[in-house]
Amino acid sequence: MPSTPLDGEPVPSDGSLPEAALAELGERPFGLYVHVPFCTVRCGYCDFNTYTAEELGPAGGAPGASRATYAQAAVAEVRRARRVLGDRDLPVSTIFFGGGTPTLLSPEDLGSVVAAAAQEFGLAPDVEVTTESNPDSVDASSLERLREVGINRVSFGMQSQVPHVLEVLDRTHDPRRVPAVVQWARAAGIEQVSLDLIYGTPGESRADWATSVEAAVACEPDHVSAYSLIVEDGTALARRVRRGELPMPDEDDLADKYALADERLVAAGLGWYEVSNWSTDAATRCRHNLLYWTGGDWWGVGPGAHSHVGGVRWWNVKHPAAYADRIGADRSPAQAREVLAPEDRRVERVLLELRLREGLDVDVLDATGRAAVPGLVERGLLAERAGRIALTERARLLADGVVRELVS
Repeated sequence: MPSTPLDGEPVPSDGSLPEAALAELGERPFGLYVHVPFCTVRCGYCDFNTYTAEELGPAGGAPGASRATYAQAAVAEVRRARRVLGDRDLPVSTIFFGGGTPTLLSPEDLGSVVAAAAQEFGLAPDVEVTTESNPDSVDASSLERLREVGINRVSFGMQSQVPHVLEVLDRTHDPRRVPAVVQWARAAGIEQVSLDLIYGTPGESRADWATSVEAAVACEPDHVSAYSLIVEDGTALARRVRRGELPMPDEDDLADKYALADERLVAAGLGWYEVSNWSTDAATRCRHNLLYWTGGDWWGVGPGAHSHVGGVRWWNVKHPAAYADRIGADRSPAQAREVLAPEDRRVERVLLELRLREGLDVDVLDATGRAAVPGLVERGLLAERAGRIALTERARLLADGVVRELVS
C-alpha cells in the first residue's frame, strides 16, 4: 500500500482544510470520535494513547489535561470543528466515546460533549451515541444518567470471563460483574449493548475461550466484537514475551478460537458483518465503525485522536497537557496530516470494504486486481456475485493476504 511518513505534513495553526476536502462534506455520513485518554490502571497489552493519574503527574492539573477539566477542552474542540468545517448542513450521525475509559468522566461531562455537537452541528434523528466502558467503571445509577444525557449504545470491555486470563491481560474487573452491568444498561433504557472479547491470551485454553464466548452469549448482547490478541511493541505484555515469561500467541490457536467464536455466536443469532464483529441484525451493527470502514467523514476530538474529511487525514498531539495547551491558546491541536491521493483512497477502499459481509464492488479494483479475482474465487477465498466480491467464510482469517493479491 502507498504510505506517508508518520510525521506527515504541517497543519495550519487554525486547522483549516483544503477546499477540495470541504467540497466533499455531506456526501457521506459525518461522525465524531471523542478520545478520553484516562485509565485507572494500564493494561499490559494496551498501546492506546492512555494515561493514569500517576503517569500524568503535575501535568494532570493543567486545564483540559485532567479528568476534572477534560470535557471543557473537548467541547472547545467541537466548537473549533464547526468553525473549520463551515456552515454546511452536517448533522452528526454517530458519536463514539473511546479511550481509555470514557466512563471515568461523569455522565454529565460526556453529555456536555453530546450537547455541544447538537448545538454546533445538529444530531441526525437516529443518531447513534456510543461510549466504551469497563464493567467496574459504571453502576445502575451512572448508566441511567448516561441515558439521560443522550448515550444510547454502550460497549463493555469484557475481554474474558476467566480470572487467570484477565490477570495476564492486567484487567482488574470482576468477570461476574458483566451480566449485572448489561442488565443495568437494559434497565436504564440504553438501546444497544455490545461486548468486547479478546482471544489468544497466553495461557488461555480452548475451554477458557469457550467459557468466555458462552458467558457473552448468555448476556444476550446486541453486538459482539472479538479480536485476536496482538503483542504490541512497547507494552508490558511485549516485554514479558521478550523475557520468555509468556509465549507469543499461536496462529493456529487463534484460527481455531476465531472459528469457535463464529460458530457459537452465529448459533446464538449474532451474524458476522465485519471480520471481527457480529450483531443481531443490520440495525444493531456499529454504525460509527461502519463509517470508518466505508470511507465516511469524522472529526476526532482529544489527544491523539485521528480525523478524516474528504481525503485529508490528520491526528492530534498525543499528550493531554500539550493538547490542553493548544486548545487553551485557541490553536488547532493537530500535530500533522496527510492528503490522500486518489490511488491511496482506492486501495483503502479495497482494504476496508472487503472486510465487510457485503464485500466490494469489483469496479473499485484496477486491472491487476480484477485479473486476480478468478484465481481467488477458484481457490475458495472469494465469492463473486452481481458485480461484487466478498470473502468466503474460510478466507476471513486470510483477509490481509487476499487484499495484497488484489492491490499488488
